Amino acid sequence: MPMKYYEQIKNQEIPPMDTGDVPAFLVDIVISEDTEKPITSGLFRLEKGESLTYTYTYHEMKLIVDGTLIIEDETGQKKTGKVGDLFYFNKGTTVTFTTPDYGIGFFVGQRGEGEA
Repeated sequence: MPMKYYEQIKNQEIPPMDTGDVPAFLVDIVISEDTEKPITSGLFRLEKGESLTYTYTYHEMKLIVDGTLIIEDETGQKKTGKVGDLFYFNKGTTVTFTTPDYGIGFFVGQRGEGEA
């Protein structure tokens, strides 16, 4: 099976999430065809404003590709993610995302399309 190429995904439009007043955006870009162990990747964007609290029902990794994301987990561990930083969230982890201006993360999660 040949590789697939996705040019300049960082420039792709990211639609808003259904989060009320939280300025959060998410798009699934690449979805595996493996139904037993699906993998989905895409972009997450958060803009300055309300924080987003999210509980992961799957394993995910998020690489900060632009801006800054401040991420705090349920244990109180808090990190400021900048371009090039990588986060790993175990299934069941609850985190709160905030940003001083905006942040974009490229994610890879062990989930199917639209299951975020």
